[in-house]
Amino acid sequence: MLALLVLAFGAVEAISDRLCIRSNGRVSVEVSAEDMLTCCGDECGDGCNGGFPSGAWNFWTKHGLVSGGLYNSHVGCRPYSIPPCEHHVNGSRPPCTGEGDTPKCSKICEPGYAPSYKEDKHFGVYQHVTGEMMGGHAIRILGWGVENGTPYWLVGNSWNTDWGDNGFFKILRGQDHCGIESEIVAGIPCIRQY
Repeated sequence: MLALLVLAFGAVEAISDRLCIRSNGRVSVEVSAEDMLTCCGDECGDGCNGGFPSGAWNFWTKHGLVSGGLYNSHVGCRPYSIPPCEHHVNGSRPPCTGEGDTPKCSKICEPGYAPSYKEDKHFGVYQHVTGEMMGGHAIRILGWGVENGTPYWLVGNSWNTDWGDNGFFKILRGQDHCGIESEIVAGIPCIRQY
C-alpha cells in the first residue's frame, strides 16, 4: 500500500498547490489523500502494488476530489484515516509494518462536516506533460533556488516530517537528475468554479 499512499499524497498535495497558485491564492484547499487513495481504483494503477501519477491527475479531472486534511485532523470532508508511521528512519512514530488493505471508497463526509460529499468536489484540467509509465516514487516540487552555486529543486516528500529536512529535500536542477525534469506530471486547474 505504501506506493499508493505515496501516489495519493504526492498527487493531492501538488493539486492543492496548483489550485492555490493558479488562483493567485484565492483558492486554498487541502485536497483529500483519503479520497484519492480509496476511490481512484484501477485508474491510478495496481492498488497496493503501486500507482501512476498521470492516472491520479486524470482521476481528479474526470471525477473530482473532496477536501480532507491529515490523520486525526478533522479537516475537510474526508481527512486521512490511516495513522502515520515511520519510513526509512527512526523517529517518534511507530515503524511501518508491511502492507495493509486499502480502505473502501466512501462517498460520505465525516460527521458534522458541510457541504455534502458531492458539493465538496474539486475538479481540475489534466494536461499530459511528458514521459511514459512511471513508477518508483511520487513527490511534489515546491520551488527552486541556488545553494552555493548549485541549482536545485525544493521538493516535498510524503514520509512525514522526521525524514529529510522536516519532510523536504533539495535535488539537483537542470540536469534531469533521477528523471526529476523528464518524468513530471502536473496540471493547470480550471478555477472558474471558484
